[in-house]
Amino acid sequence: MSEKTQLQAASDVNQVLGKALETWETEYPKIRSIRSYEEVFWSNQNLKPVEDAILETGITLEQIQSAEHRLKRFAPFFMEAFPETRSTQGLLESKIRRVESFQAELEKTPFAVPFGRLMLKLDSHLPISGSIKARGGIYEVLQHAEQLAVEAGLLTPGMSYAAFAEPRFKKFFSDYSVAVGSTGNLGLSIGIISAALGFKAQVHMSSDAKAWKKALLRQKGVEVFEYDSDYSVAVEQGRKEAEKDPKTYFVDDENSLNLFLGYAVAALRLKGQLDHLGYTPSEASPLFVYLPCGVGGGPGGVAFGLKMLFGEHVHCYFAEPTHSPCMLLGMMTDQHDAVSVQDFGLDNRTIADGLAVGRPSLFVGKVLRHLLDGVFSVTDEHMLSDLAMMADFESLRLEPSALAGISGPSWLKRDTAVYKALLKRYTPEALNQSIHLSWATGGSMVPEEVMEKDIEHGRKLYKKTL
Repeated sequence: MSEKTQLQAASDVNQVLGKALETWETEYPKIRSIRSYEEVFWSNQNLKPVEDAILETGITLEQIQSAEHRLKRFAPFFMEAFPETRSTQGLLESKIRRVESFQAELEKTPFAVPFGRLMLKLDSHLPISGSIKARGGIYEVLQHAEQLAVEAGLLTPGMSYAAFAEPRFKKFFSDYSVAVGSTGNLGLSIGIISAALGFKAQVHMSSDAKAWKKALLRQKGVEVFEYDSDYSVAVEQGRKEAEKDPKTYFVDDENSLNLFLGYAVAALRLKGQLDHLGYTPSEASPLFVYLPCGVGGGPGGVAFGLKMLFGEHVHCYFAEPTHSPCMLLGMMTDQHDAVSVQDFGLDNRTIADGLAVGRPSLFVGKVLRHLLDGVFSVTDEHMLSDLAMMADFESLRLEPSALAGISGPSWLKRDTAVYKALLKRYTPEALNQSIHLSWATGGSMVPEEVMEKDIEHGRKLYKKTL
């Protein structure tokens, strides 16, 4: 069934999971605003003590540490295959940066930061594929490659992983394929790393994916399949095609634990960066983190890792486009992947292509059910306005989805109930010592002409808010 047909069916039946839309709106009043494409903020009332909630998931710190060790083993390969990683000794990591000028400019708008310092985590500038997907996506392909090489006897104990860049390894991997369904950035990371290792890479992309991302993949030798529908269809078609060939490995963004663990490594790296600043999240200085969300794998892995390391004094929020708030609907109703944005009449069309997902990950929703502090939505216009401000006041050029989380801090005071709850937990002095960390998910690979068009559009929108 096409997306248009799904929307028509939802409109005709006027029901979701056997309940009338009016009933849903009565039970969850925010749905009325969601259906009107308004920005909303949902605070999770199902939180449990962090240690208890983590124990329920069965995921351990040792698993995340093991993922980090695997990435370290592959550092020699990165330095051989991607010369830009040599300056960091093969470490795939991004900086954190204070954005004081941007924060000051926000004071002129309704979205000022109410307390503390605003910072960015610049996954927009991660090596190889320039987005948060450079962690989880690349990690899962490496895990698969390592397993194949060990089973074939190519990789022996003590061998340098620089060998993965050698012709004999590439020849071996050329008999295998790696496939993924994507709206853009995950496809870039999977396609680039798979091709570099020698795999036949196949990326199934939704209509939301930017043309330049498809072109770049093809330039790297990746086979790109396009679908005139949304992310869910691209994933399903990719999965079906992969099942036909036993030598094809499908990276499942909706359900993959390996992908999730690769993303979670970011928490270990961030801890080191915060330690360097002399900062530890605590009752005297909490940490608030805002993560752009598509299907949920990337932000879910990062949030889980942060909760694992910092416990009760890190607060994580997902940010989604008003046209694609799938995790917001899934978690708020506790129906997870049983509901989609299309069920409620939303079109799932947004300039933030990496976040254009209609149905959330059940795996992530359940893992974070008692851990995620909340979810909020943001309009395309808001993201573009912030994108232009970031370019003009910080000389940082990002893609729209990377700005989804930047308005998160303002909600902590705009939502009166949340602000009162924070004041019961922290002193005003502690809140003033807090850090707000917005995760910039992508941007460094955006073509100049596309970037300039988005920035100019954003400048016009920003001027309207003054």
